[in-house]
Amino acid sequence: MTGRTNAPQSSPPRSPAPQTPPPRSLPLHGRSAELAALATVLNLSGPDAPVLVLAGDPGLGRTALIAWAARSFTAGPVLRVRASRAESALPLSGVHALRCAADGLPGGPAVGFPDAGTAPEWLLRSLSDAAAGSPLLVCVDDAHLWDAPSRAALGFAARRLPAAGPVRLLLTVTGRHTADPDFAALPVLTLAPLPSSAMDALLDDTACGSVAPAVRAELLDEARGNPALLRALVAGLAPAELSGERRLPWPAADAEALRSAAGAHLAGYSAAAGELLLLVAAAHEHDPEGVGADADLVRGAAARLGRARAALASDRLPDALVLTDGRFRFTGPLLRRAVHACAAPDRRRAAHRALASVLEGEGHGLVALLHRAWSVAGHAPALADQLCAAAADPCVAASRAQRSVAYARAAELTADGRERAEHLTAAAGQALLAGRARVARRLVDRARDGALPAVVRGRSAWVRGTLALRDGPAADAGEALLLARSLLAADDPAHALLAGLAAAEAAWATGDSVACLRALNAADRTPVATAAATTVGHVGTVADRPTARGAEPDSLPRDYLHGMRAMLERDFGRAIPRLRRVVEHAWEEDGPERLLWSGAAALLLGDVPAACRIGARTLAAARSRGPEASVPRALELLAYAELRTGQHARARAHAEEGLRTAHRYGQGNVAAHHHAVLALAASIADESTLVAHHAGAALDTARRHGLMQAVTLAEWASGRADLGRGRPFEAVARLGPLVRPGPDGGHFAVRMLVMPCYVEAAVLAGQREDARAVVEEFALWARFGADAQAPAQLARCRALVADEDRADGLYEDALALHARAGGDFEQARTRLLYGKWLRRRRRLREAGGCLRAALVAFERCGARIWADQARAELRANGAAPAAARAGVLEGLTPQQLRIARCVAEGATNREVALRLAVSTRTVDYHLRKVFAVLGVRSRVELSRMIERPGGDGPRPV
Repeated sequence: MTGRTNAPQSSPPRSPAPQTPPPRSLPLHGRSAELAALATVLNLSGPDAPVLVLAGDPGLGRTALIAWAARSFTAGPVLRVRASRAESALPLSGVHALRCAADGLPGGPAVGFPDAGTAPEWLLRSLSDAAAGSPLLVCVDDAHLWDAPSRAALGFAARRLPAAGPVRLLLTVTGRHTADPDFAALPVLTLAPLPSSAMDALLDDTACGSVAPAVRAELLDEARGNPALLRALVAGLAPAELSGERRLPWPAADAEALRSAAGAHLAGYSAAAGELLLLVAAAHEHDPEGVGADADLVRGAAARLGRARAALASDRLPDALVLTDGRFRFTGPLLRRAVHACAAPDRRRAAHRALASVLEGEGHGLVALLHRAWSVAGHAPALADQLCAAAADPCVAASRAQRSVAYARAAELTADGRERAEHLTAAAGQALLAGRARVARRLVDRARDGALPAVVRGRSAWVRGTLALRDGPAADAGEALLLARSLLAADDPAHALLAGLAAAEAAWATGDSVACLRALNAADRTPVATAAATTVGHVGTVADRPTARGAEPDSLPRDYLHGMRAMLERDFGRAIPRLRRVVEHAWEEDGPERLLWSGAAALLLGDVPAACRIGARTLAAARSRGPEASVPRALELLAYAELRTGQHARARAHAEEGLRTAHRYGQGNVAAHHHAVLALAASIADESTLVAHHAGAALDTARRHGLMQAVTLAEWASGRADLGRGRPFEAVARLGPLVRPGPDGGHFAVRMLVMPCYVEAAVLAGQREDARAVVEEFALWARFGADAQAPAQLARCRALVADEDRADGLYEDALALHARAGGDFEQARTRLLYGKWLRRRRRLREAGGCLRAALVAFERCGARIWADQARAELRANGAAPAAARAGVLEGLTPQQLRIARCVAEGATNREVALRLAVSTRTVDYHLRKVFAVLGVRSRVELSRMIERPGGDGPRPV
């Protein structure tokens, strides 16, 4: 209850300063801001307030931070008091505890003992007397548990401690108590859950030995940013479980771990309060991520439980609960989980039985069945059958997460191993559709049974393959999905066809066109099934529509299959009509998975505006009817289509949201694609840091999982950023491998989009023959018509590699084609290149017109780095005055300034000549003039001068 550290010192106190923890103390990961705030309070010489309230949910580290402060405060004694709920009903028990802890301090024990009316002034005077002019740190942990008079006295003293005085006061409370009148006026620092990087480091510190990547992901997901729970989880695992040699227990966060992390915060409640807490926790179980337990439901169930009814009738709820908007909520998710898991089984079943009785009377089908199922012990096959029937019925109102929970509970109630595995597989499929990837993985791992029928093993392989497709090696996903297709073909042809199409999607992601064709051929061998011959109980369903007797075969997946296959076989006469039918289906569909096919078909046909509309429709459908797991992929389609139309700002906004949802639903591979789109969007602006960040994040996942499409997009972004910054040699090095055909090149469906960038970079780098070879292959792509920008880009590429007498006309052709295709960015790039070409031929008036139009277009679409190039060309052209510049560079001509900046970036004279389209002799001449004007004698001195703030810094040329 009470304690004291750091005995009083007889020597004069040292001059205080912000403290750091002793080397022997364990690191507090992810709390640098909190430690800095504590050090500020401990600094006696500072003008800041001498009080700080640390707020946060149990397990987030309030006590650990108080302990750090106590260890760090070496200027004088420390009083530490921890409040207890058991004493909260005793008037002035908190004040008494603080008085007991202060015995023996320099000021001696406090004189007398106050009553409730005099306690505030007495406590303030006692703290000052106890310090006796020397530094004193007072720490009160869980101050919200003090009795009301003690809380009032503590708040009074805290508000009146002088900033320059010797007493420093640190309090901790749970988050909701910061608004209490006693603490509301005090400075508060609220602890948030630890970020993943800090939890990762804490896991390394806590675990003895190696932790397998899958185990690490499981533990971090289960702990949800709570360091106390993570430590408890690790403490309960054997080394073989941490290393992945043995399977993790189920559930990972069991009663023992939750009690270890939160048990102290649940002690001291009366029997009535404890029963009410359990009832509210049980009412959360069917929707743990929801907005709380319905108050009317809780009151109705409490009427069947005498002690819970008495707790509701009291004037004050237990401090772990709040009642807002007609719902009971726990102050933190850890408390709710601990209350439910740590309760005695018979009490927990009684709470669920009471809830089931209320829900059954109100007609809540699946939810009522769930609570009834949780109220029984042992096996109950009849109840398991009822749960499965309700979970499989599309007319029953329930979320996919609730259906998953129902199937999982049915498995626990089932004695037969085969039926149990079937229920677990169905539960995994629904969890997958709900976007709960890790739950799906755990469920399907528990469903292993060699004696299962082929259809159940096929559904299990479907779940595993889909999980790997969203967050795993794409090649493994493809093989698992092909296995699912073969196992499902006889009994569930509708899902077998979908599994084959998903296997083709996996092969597409890897860039393996042969594997993609193999998967499509396998899917085509699947027997014809009637439309939507699936139910919500089956996994991986794309439409969740009930089967109609005598329904016609569903033509959409077959059209998509045949169109894709014909496209890969370059049989465009067969491909185009099929894919057009798939696109036309989009305006009649509301299933996100089927709409994704239509969006992909629109992109293959080059109808990018239609792909944007379908992407927006897919996103709306995923948000309104689900499945939730489709939202990140809908955003991926939309962001990529907008990128193809040149709408970089909109593409960035959707990709940022897609990245957040992909991480939320455990879809690492989808997140990699969103990172690649964000890198491409950033590559047109002067945002090299963002390009490097997003490209690096995309490549990190894409290379591990074999996602060649994401690799190509990310490398293209880096190469385009190099080209925009006037670094053609670096751009050629990045883009060259992407345009090569075959397995060592870029993705077969993306490499054509990269070719115009590569041609431009190769020409600027003096590799005209290499560029010319690529142009001829790009001409085949432009003739196909799948890219509206390709004909104009082809004319621009031909102008770059053409002889002098043909280039002029080709640039004009390119601009005319751009005018028909639209797209500010690509048209501006052509105008910039044409303007450069005109300026070299001294056609300055025409060059100025092209360059000004390019500058306006670049600024309109946010392409700042390219706009800088256009400005530099205008200055060199003499058509635009150079901006007034202070410093040593204003004596240089525009051409000299451009050469100086190139040299400052490390370019050789030959590289500068190629970059600026001048001769090496011209560069030598101007560089000598630069050295003379600036008074420098080496390239190193020139670089330093250019990079100084007064030198205006290097810019793209």
